[in-house]
Amino acid sequence: MLVPLIALLQLAPSAGPAPQAGVPESTTEYSGRRGELDVMVPRMDQDVVIDGVLDEAAWAEAAVLTDFSQYRPVDGVAAEDNTEVLVWYSSTAIHFAIKAYEPHGTVRSTLADRDRIANDDHIQILLDTFNDGRTATVFGVNPLGVQSDGSRVERGAQSRGFGGRGTRDPVDLSPDFIYETQGQLTPFGYQIEMRIPFKSVSFQPADIQSWGINVIRRVQHSGREQTWTPAQLGRASFLAQGGTLQDLQDFDRGLVLDLNPVVTSSVDGSPGTSRWDYDASTPEVGGNVRWGITRNLTLNASVNPDFSQVEADASQTQFDPRNAVFFPEKRPFFLEGSENFQTPNRLIYTRRIASPDVAAKITGKVSGTEVAFLSAKDSDLAGDGSSPIFNILRVKRDLGEESTLGVAYTDRVDGANYNRLASADTRLVFGGIYDLQMQGAFSFDRNSGVTQNGHLWDANLRRQGREFGFNVSFKGMSDDLIARSGFLSRVGTVALRGGPSLTRYGNAGSFVEQYQASLVLESNWLHQTFMAGGTPDNWLKSTFGHDFTLRGGWNIGISALIERFYYPPDLYQGLFIEHQTPTGTEFIPFVGEPKLDNYDLVLSFRTPNSPRFSANGFFAFGQDENFDEWSNSYVLLWSSNLVFRPTEQLRAEWSHTRQQYLRKTDRTSVRIRSLPRIKVEYQLTRDIFLRFVGEYDAVKVDALRDDGRTNDPLVRADGNGGYERVLAQTRNNFGFDALFSYEPSPGTVVFAGYGSTLTEERSFRFSGLERRNDGFFVKLSYLFRMK
Repeated sequence: MLVPLIALLQLAPSAGPAPQAGVPESTTEYSGRRGELDVMVPRMDQDVVIDGVLDEAAWAEAAVLTDFSQYRPVDGVAAEDNTEVLVWYSSTAIHFAIKAYEPHGTVRSTLADRDRIANDDHIQILLDTFNDGRTATVFGVNPLGVQSDGSRVERGAQSRGFGGRGTRDPVDLSPDFIYETQGQLTPFGYQIEMRIPFKSVSFQPADIQSWGINVIRRVQHSGREQTWTPAQLGRASFLAQGGTLQDLQDFDRGLVLDLNPVVTSSVDGSPGTSRWDYDASTPEVGGNVRWGITRNLTLNASVNPDFSQVEADASQTQFDPRNAVFFPEKRPFFLEGSENFQTPNRLIYTRRIASPDVAAKITGKVSGTEVAFLSAKDSDLAGDGSSPIFNILRVKRDLGEESTLGVAYTDRVDGANYNRLASADTRLVFGGIYDLQMQGAFSFDRNSGVTQNGHLWDANLRRQGREFGFNVSFKGMSDDLIARSGFLSRVGTVALRGGPSLTRYGNAGSFVEQYQASLVLESNWLHQTFMAGGTPDNWLKSTFGHDFTLRGGWNIGISALIERFYYPPDLYQGLFIEHQTPTGTEFIPFVGEPKLDNYDLVLSFRTPNSPRFSANGFFAFGQDENFDEWSNSYVLLWSSNLVFRPTEQLRAEWSHTRQQYLRKTDRTSVRIRSLPRIKVEYQLTRDIFLRFVGEYDAVKVDALRDDGRTNDPLVRADGNGGYERVLAQTRNNFGFDALFSYEPSPGTVVFAGYGSTLTEERSFRFSGLERRNDGFFVKLSYLFRMK
């Protein structure tokens, strides 16, 4: 099957090794293509105005990074577009300017909210301030100066969506940093000016030090991603392929102390006996503090933190009821320094701290060792006097040039109850393309007098490879593994998974620029069954995928899935079949089919980011398990996302997820769930925007039966010695919220919002909606940055 697909490509020879670092031909210009990656940055104590106009004398003396290379979709070739990055530093900040030349197409930029520039042309400055090749702070900016910042951590992992190819080690846009940017469109393309204060970042305590650096440019009209250094796709580490800013010295960081008082007032509405009642709460006062203890250690503390500005989680569909649904952390206090708390298998998950009264954390890096400690006292949300205390520690040590060794410890105490978990993990990079990751963990839990101890093991070997790669993993979690400070989607399982991948590249101008074929084979056991030497719960699930990157930024994926599931009795405890006999009604324990075979096809797509429109989505169909009745069914799943930008300031985003399961016996629907969501944003200025979010959640489940066998009704024990049928049910909820936001910088904000949840009997009629709850809120905060 691979032969005709590969024949579509005019194959280019593999890219050779990256040029070695050398001495530049001039003292100020550093060519990435020629391997001039050690940059001597001039130090000048001058004041400049960040206005996007490079008319100050300092810019004429700045070091210049030039000669970019293409990184995606094909590496190893010169970039089509010329980019120049100017850099110099003073005692208090490092300055960058970007001249991005664009002779081939239109520059795409919008006046967007922070971190919303992925569909624009943009630049990312990656600063590895500890020069370890493992973590970088990312400062992004689009042609109009809109910022997008975060962190990039080398984990070797790949973010992959259902039916589509993912991105390795994506940038975590959660943290926000204070820096100045301004940009403008020019006749040659666009130009950006940037100032990053040393107060905003942590770095080494040495008097003279070097920082790692790379620059990424995203060109939207062609779908190209370009880097200053000639980075290779086949390497296990991206950050280790960067350059260095040499011999930085004489920093005057001053006192690093940020004070951030917060005042919030809210009014909550609910149905009363005769009318709608509003309960106005007393305005709450809280605050945050950030203190740079040293250059490399930072303390963050918060009293009564407010999270009202956080956008509500988008609802998610659940494909397997045995797996919990994950929602990412969004709350500002927990996001700063969150990269230091990351562990494999999400053993640290700060959303377990629901609403802390007080919290504090220390993060930083000391002598090649990352240290992160968080302590928090949670609120008594249940009203039973319970206020859990959390203590979380994460330590990670550098090994060699790219490898790491880490440990983590979490402790949650709630009266006589406790949950403690200890883990150790390592990432070993060798040969430049091989990546071995391992983790082991033990949990110790006591709840209501019952004590349980559990364990986890995880080993993953990956060969990245430019053309040929593979991935093999072996992971197990015992039934009694409990992580009350972490997130485990499902415990009590063992999984063996792996397979090869093959990548081919087209020549310049080819219709197919990159093609990847992958085969994944997977077997799953219940943990107890595996330890007893039993057969798998899911025998040899296989996925055969093809991914095409086409000229202009199009992406198409095709995957075929073949799998077999065995009956999971624990999922159907308490379920019975109501069977009529000549002598009366019998209630027979439900046992289901012993095994179900599935055959699915998944199609995915992603359009280029045009000036006004972009879209992505997937569609899956075939024969799959009907978990409600444990029988074969026809499944139809789709998820789509469309972004429309009619003007520079207006952005509308529409997403829709739908799942439907049809019984094979009579084609009736056993379950339908539809989740449309719309978000509209109007960016009045860089600091002010209006946002409206509306989401509908429509669920319809048919009355359950023993489908395909007796077709008798399914019933559950009612707890009183009798039984009740599992009847049809519907849910039609519509929620929306509106927000006014003024945010001139992270920490200084004015928010005013309204949100409401409504319900109706028939879906998508919008004629009989009834309010279930609503509320107004106002938040004021100001960031005081000490001189």
